[in-house]
Amino acid sequence: MIMDARTEIETLTKELIRYQDAYYKEGNPLVSDLEYDRAWDRLLYLEKENPEYALPDSPTKRVGSDLTNDFPEFEHSIPVLSLDKAYSKEEVLSFFSKSIQKEGEGLSFAAEEKIDGISMVLYYEDGILVRAVTRGNGEVGNDVTPNIRTISSVPLSLSEPVDIAVRGEVYLSKKDFERLNQEAESDKDKAANPRNLAAGTVRRQKSSEAARVPLDIFCYEGFWSDKAEEPKDHLHILSKLKSLGFRIDPELAFFDVTRSEAERKLKEAGIDGLGYGFDELEEYLRKKSETRPDLPYEIDGLVFKINELGVREKFGYTEHHPRWAIAYKFESPQAFAILKDVTCQVGRTGRITPVAEVSDTLLSGSTIRRATLHNQEYIDQLELAIGDTVSITKRGDVIPAVEEVVEKNNLGNKTYKLPRLCPCCGSELVSEGAHLFCPNYDCEEQVKGRIAYFAGRDQMDIESLGPKTIEILYKEGLLKSVEDIYSADYDQMIGKPGFGQKTVDNLKKGVKDSIARPYKTVLSSLGIAEIGGKSAEILASSGFDSISKLIAAADKRDPSLFTSIKGLGESTADILIKAFTDQRLLETISKLSSHGLHLDAALDSKDETEYQPIFSGQIWVATGSFENFNPRSKALQEIEKRGGKTAGSVTGKTTHLLAGKGGGSKRKDAEKLGVKIVSEEEFLALLSQDANKEEGMDEVKNPAPAKDDSEQLSFFDDLGC
Repeated sequence: MIMDARTEIETLTKELIRYQDAYYKEGNPLVSDLEYDRAWDRLLYLEKENPEYALPDSPTKRVGSDLTNDFPEFEHSIPVLSLDKAYSKEEVLSFFSKSIQKEGEGLSFAAEEKIDGISMVLYYEDGILVRAVTRGNGEVGNDVTPNIRTISSVPLSLSEPVDIAVRGEVYLSKKDFERLNQEAESDKDKAANPRNLAAGTVRRQKSSEAARVPLDIFCYEGFWSDKAEEPKDHLHILSKLKSLGFRIDPELAFFDVTRSEAERKLKEAGIDGLGYGFDELEEYLRKKSETRPDLPYEIDGLVFKINELGVREKFGYTEHHPRWAIAYKFESPQAFAILKDVTCQVGRTGRITPVAEVSDTLLSGSTIRRATLHNQEYIDQLELAIGDTVSITKRGDVIPAVEEVVEKNNLGNKTYKLPRLCPCCGSELVSEGAHLFCPNYDCEEQVKGRIAYFAGRDQMDIESLGPKTIEILYKEGLLKSVEDIYSADYDQMIGKPGFGQKTVDNLKKGVKDSIARPYKTVLSSLGIAEIGGKSAEILASSGFDSISKLIAAADKRDPSLFTSIKGLGESTADILIKAFTDQRLLETISKLSSHGLHLDAALDSKDETEYQPIFSGQIWVATGSFENFNPRSKALQEIEKRGGKTAGSVTGKTTHLLAGKGGGSKRKDAEKLGVKIVSEEEFLALLSQDANKEEGMDEVKNPAPAKDDSEQLSFFDDLGC
């Protein structure tokens, strides 16, 4: 019987999927390599000749494409948060006991390996993979679907037509990592570790290149769109994920009051795993630590989760992590090195941080030459001396730190003592608690540190003004303080090494653009200890919406004016009082005000000469990714400039949803509530209309008063500054 092209494509697709499942998930090849290749080649040919009949879950999609990918942003429809950390069995036991005390008896806990890979969320509609998205910032990630489709263990279609989001970890096995590094043409093409290679592969611009790296995945959480379909607990979620075609961690463990009860629940869920009683936790952690090197993949810890979903919902989430799970981190791998010297770094606040200069040593795939020593007290505890052999770990697998002395030097050197003079300016250091500080406010390293912090990407974000440029401008005498940023004559640098006309123009533009940064950004950029973006937002929303109000409150020396605000403690209150009564900071603030920076939240939206209040009375929310507004916060700024308000979630008060590509749950919420949905094109048209209105305005109508220095400084006059 001769099949038509459509029927043959459907038949071959089903056969190849069956062959792949048997081979990759069960280790049971059903046909020879020759038969498999013939079926594959035939399907590939038919799909090229009849692309309209190719199925969305065709195994040929795993080959990838030579077309260049871009990775648009996509808003997650589920919480994609980090995990709280534990570094000892006591902390894990505390998590168990506190959870049980809070909820009462009857809690059980699943334990899964923390795969050292790349977090990924797989979105399925009607059982078909429609999107694979990186974790990103927890709210918005990058759509890397073409590359993830090339992973053989990622199901392109499920055994049931469900709408589900699945969290997993993409990784590369140790064996494949070693093979690929051996095949690399040069040392520069070699990756430091499996995780780095996996991360680079996920973001390859051509999915055909990603297909050449045999990535794999373990899945560990499922979120059903229809809550009625959701299993009753975590064990049944894992069981269901497995039946749908996902790979789950084969090393699952489960804890309950007794081992027999844990084993009973595993059996009831129909899932393989090892059952333990709570009293066996220490033995389990010891065993996992010992067998970790023998695993075919890298893990950097274990994840303990409450099994009961109703309790998870009751416990909820913090801003950063779920309260129903905790990640136990193994003791970091150790390396041994000789302490060659100790140098001291001077921070922007004057704090002195000792740094160990050690002989080159390989640790977790990277060469370590320096490690933190914290302070003199820590050095004394170690009895550390130059020439000692020390052990070094990466705390949290990130920061190299000296942990202990394993062999004393034979040079007679005694415990190292930090110098009493600042290594930068020579000032005598002062002690504050366990740390030493340079008291010289004009110390070069402090000055450059304050300027770099103020101009940094997470603060005023002044383009082209990075640490290296600041170093040069400081030596040239152009930047000696934060306020100099706005008065320096950058044209003096034209023609000097590295400073052409274009470079200087970009620098001047970056400085000019920063003047319009909102009040909260300016406040957090001043470099006041503990006053970052979150604290600045809390202060602004609690009535301290201008620098003048902060100065007036600090001048009263009454900490309760600040401690009465939820989220601010006594130490923060003391810091605020000390900062805003410091004449040097007040002088900086006064000069920044004279240059037009927003030291009052009222200035953020006060710009009638440029923008019309076309969004006045409206509350906007944005979702998805945009071509002209990246990040999308830039679109929200345009709304606020024109009198509108913005929010992070859709509620009954929301009037408009600005919808870009890949919008998630916010769009559904907006549709349910009847919120007006505006596309990027429509939004640009609204902004264009506003611009046209500005150009045609009668110059005599509502003339805006000129902004001069006296207006900007008026609030200082009231304070006698």
